[in-house]
Amino acid sequence: MRDAPFDFARLHETEPAGTAIARVILAHGAGAPMTSPFLEQVAALLANRGIAVTRFEFAYMAARRTGGKRRPAPKAETLVPEYAAVVAAIGERDGAQAAPLLVGGKSMGGRVASLAAEELYRGGLIAGVYALGYPFHPPGMPEKLRTAHLEALSAPMLIVQGERDPFGSREEVEVLRLSPSVSLVWAPDGDHDLGPRGGKGFTRRGNLEAAADALAAFAGRLAESRT
Repeated sequence: MRDAPFDFARLHETEPAGTAIARVILAHGAGAPMTSPFLEQVAALLANRGIAVTRFEFAYMAARRTGGKRRPAPKAETLVPEYAAVVAAIGERDGAQAAPLLVGGKSMGGRVASLAAEELYRGGLIAGVYALGYPFHPPGMPEKLRTAHLEALSAPMLIVQGERDPFGSREEVEVLRLSPSVSLVWAPDGDHDLGPRGGKGFTRRGNLEAAADALAAFAGRLAESRT
């Protein structure tokens, strides 16, 4: 029995005005849908920088739209097959000549992408991976690290992190042993949504603009390396 065709209605596409230099899959965090204000703004900022954006929702989040019971997010590891299925569907749809594909997302979405990334990268399905606010550990539990797979990652990865993110502050993260393929960009005074406190000389909009700049530059470098 063949699998049912992939339902592309699950996806929310944001396209740049011209030819895309890359496409990123932007997955949501544990508690907010793909249409959250944060993801809406990030998608628009990336499209303005020549990046095509594909958003989707994991099944547990999509179920909430149809009156499903609000349940906690499943363990990140259990969501990897769902993410891989989206990558496969987009790859089949767009073909071998498509713009380079990057996987990533906000918080949990970025973590799931990073768990899937090594196999996808070695298989030639993606060019790299990124995370916006990576959940290095649960808030208040710095000893419970979620970084074992990042120590040996060969896929290029960009993490944009708030300097005072309770899931991993700059002080905590800079002493971690991560793979050389992982690069970090810091949002000044940023929280888990990259937002700064008032009176610190920074703005949420400015931090999101800088995050989009960093991700677009990262995608551009990966695209150039494949030509």
